[in-house]
Amino acid sequence: MQNVQRKFIRLNTEIPGPKAKELLVRKEKNVPRGPFNTVPSFAQKGEGALLTDVDGNTFIDFAGAIGMLNAGHCPPKVVKALKAQIEQYIHPCFHVMMYEPYVRLAEKLNEITHGTHAKKTFFLNSGAEAVENAVKIARKYTGRKAIISFERGFHGRTLLAMSLTSKVKPYKFGFGPFAPDTYKMPYPYYYRAPKGMTPEELDQELLRRLEDFFLAEVPAEEVAAIIMEPVQGEGGFIVPSKTFVQGVKRICEKYGILFIADEVQTGFGRTGKMFAMEHFDVVPDLMTMSKSIAAGLPISAVTGRAEIMDAPNPGEIGGTYGGSPLGCVAALKVIEMMEEDGLVERANAIGRQILERFKKMQEKYPVIGDVRGLGAMCALELVKDPETKEPHKELAGRIVQECNRRGLIILGSGLYGNVIRILSPLVITDEQLQEGLDVLEEVFADLVKA
Repeated sequence: MQNVQRKFIRLNTEIPGPKAKELLVRKEKNVPRGPFNTVPSFAQKGEGALLTDVDGNTFIDFAGAIGMLNAGHCPPKVVKALKAQIEQYIHPCFHVMMYEPYVRLAEKLNEITHGTHAKKTFFLNSGAEAVENAVKIARKYTGRKAIISFERGFHGRTLLAMSLTSKVKPYKFGFGPFAPDTYKMPYPYYYRAPKGMTPEELDQELLRRLEDFFLAEVPAEEVAAIIMEPVQGEGGFIVPSKTFVQGVKRICEKYGILFIADEVQTGFGRTGKMFAMEHFDVVPDLMTMSKSIAAGLPISAVTGRAEIMDAPNPGEIGGTYGGSPLGCVAALKVIEMMEEDGLVERANAIGRQILERFKKMQEKYPVIGDVRGLGAMCALELVKDPETKEPHKELAGRIVQECNRRGLIILGSGLYGNVIRILSPLVITDEQLQEGLDVLEEVFADLVKA
């Protein structure tokens, strides 16, 4: 029987506890094994950066539902708005009878997204749907077919989004054939650059390869769009340089190719800006958003230049559940929280604390090959040898599992599965953050030789 009583983490049972074990049996019998689970337990209550399971064990949440909960679990303003909305109407379907929260949220996103040009926005259910529709719009507007994404990028699990995604297992293996006219180009990974190559040299080499692609593979005149995560999420929190991102945008402008920013994981304050593209002084033609837009409600958005967004004819884009009233009112309250409670600025303060601790740990533990991040989107990469940089996937998995067992919910990522990433809610307190980092460091002390 585990009994841990920290200030915030409180474990009354082992993980999973008795009630969770009963539910696991039912889950194994009734739910296919495909949907992956990080913590072998079941939620009972969430508040801020804390999550309590059915056995009364309270965890500090460094996963934030894979980046969905920048505003935290059950923010009171959002809960109040949802209760009020659900008593009015739940879902008349925007395609049947329209409703004001849809228009109001579109207005707000047009206002707060990067760029002063005229914009329009419409809504869907998930990040993958937003990506698929952004591609549809780009193809309709340009009359071109080809779409370029980047190595290690993640854009979703539906057919086209999965085709744009760059990780074979677990996302693509056995699910082909994939959508045609999709191509991948290299994205900078400075930690793993060829020996002796500077970041500046790597940027120039990759931009040159992109230009060469139009000569060797697909003419630029047939490319509708390039889609890019401003910081790669599933890819391991890889942060590109301003030079690279601006270079890609210049190439797009040169050839009339649309630039799509996939801000599904980076949006709504995560990186210390409302949207990560602001760090690079690049204005995308189209932007996809989801995850933290609405504190966990299923809604996504595509925002873009008005003339591009108007390319599809009536009925050519949309969906029965797209832009649900509940999602819209939740999103409006989340944005209000971001603006009034200073959560965007809070992301930078959180990130500084995390990276400061990570760098101290890196000095002590040679297995930490790299420490990186932007705002509160922070990660450390584990290697077997700091010279060879051989990925240490097994250790990363053990650390995640042991942190979860000790009451800290945390995630892995990366093409090699060797990256530990933090996506804690931006409402996390300094005390909660430090307690969570303490647990992580204790796990390192127990599992890793200094």
